Amino acid sequence: MTILVFGHKSPDTDSTGSPLIWAWYLTEVKGTQAKAVLLGEPNTEALFMLKHWGLTKPEIIADVAASDEVVIVDTNNPAELPPGINDCKLLGIIDHHMLVGGLKTRTPIDITIRPLACTATLMHDLIGADLARAPKAVKGAMLSCILSDTLEFRSPTTTPHDKAVAEKLAADLGVSIPELAAKMFEAKSDVSAFSDAALLRMDSKEFTIDGKDLRVSVLETTAPQVLLDRKAALMAAMPGVANEDGAHQVLLFVIDILKEEATLLVPNDLVKRIAEASFGATVTGDTVVLPGIMSRKKQIIPALKM
Repeated sequence: MTILVFGHKSPDTDSTGSPLIWAWYLTEVKGTQAKAVLLGEPNTEALFMLKHWGLTKPEIIADVAASDEVVIVDTNNPAELPPGINDCKLLGIIDHHMLVGGLKTRTPIDITIRPLACTATLMHDLIGADLARAPKAVKGAMLSCILSDTLEFRSPTTTPHDKAVAEKLAADLGVSIPELAAKMFEAKSDVSAFSDAALLRMDSKEFTIDGKDLRVSVLETTAPQVLLDRKAALMAAMPGVANEDGAHQVLLFVIDILKEEATLLVPNDLVKRIAEASFGATVTGDTVVLPGIMSRKKQIIPALKM
């Protein structure tokens, strides 16, 4: 039996790289056959990571069977996982997000959730000295995941440990962190090939406040104006995406990596109320700039209220 290792739907760099890292560890170090898979098409930055380090894009799957053995990484939220997740043989969870609840297992399992910026940082610690055996591509994926999730250490989720691990990996690989991060963010910012609906779903999480089901989307970029130029079309696409996904509203935050601020699109009074109640903002138009807001996990989701 081959263990399937995967992260959340709409896979970003961490949810693409971390399954590859852990599948390597299970197979090559623990002697247990494992395979990384994805729950959707990876974003442009994740695709850059795969190409840059010479990694093969994992197979994309839609569901898991009751007989499948599974390790979940970079999430513990059933809404971000396959429909059959509670029927399969769940062996473990490795994550750095808040505990959501709702997953069921047949037997006790290994769960590691730590307050770090990146799942790959946590995996670095779990793998320990055996990481010396890892090929360059695995270490490179680990470094790329950390740079992505920390926004090159700009995100408030960054811990000193995340930064130290990234610097250690970069030194080992002979890589310039600023140069690699710049190439990654350039790839992340190229959204020309994506439809408005695809952009709204590209990096999104589900969250409920006061009975309102929200799809909270973020787009991290070094070229925010490219996205803001599509503002009208993105807002026009929101009702359809919300309806298809069983949500009341899509919230879209355009994160300016370099200026370290977010712009929230405000298509209606509901989003205006949420923006003003959550962030103390005064909304006068169809966008509002939120200085210092960079992290959905630490600054956006915990603040949301009406």
